[in-house]
Amino acid sequence: MSLNSTTGIITIPTTHTVDQAVEKLKALLDAKGVTLFAVIDHSGEAEKAGLKMPPTKLLIFGNPKGGTPLMLASPSAAIDLPLKALVAESSDGTVTISYNSSEYLQQRHHLPADLLQNIAVAGALAAKAAE
Repeated sequence: MSLNSTTGIITIPTTHTVDQAVEKLKALLDAKGVTLFAVIDHSGEAEKAGLKMPPTKLLIFGNPKGGTPLMLASPSAAIDLPLKALVAESSDGTVTISYNSSEYLQQRHHLPADLLQNIAVAGALAAKAAE
């Protein structure tokens, strides 16, 4: 696991393919009762435009019971909510799962510490999906 302290993005390597990791994340979200709002297939859309890129998919997910208090505490948090996980294959074939650090989001939006657990789910889900 690595944290880019400038961007607040945490990246976890996985031995799964992009599709396997996405399916694992979907199953974990479903099991936790977290809504999956969308899966954006960046590489698929690139291919439709005649371009090539390694497999890359973005999952957008959340729970209004967790996200609404964050947006009430700091309306700017809405720009980073719902939460997101990026599953991507690099040019060398390595697959990673990336997400925004909850501490980074807390600092960026001046969120109260007691609401941090509302967004910490992204890290737990990414770590479990990477296994």
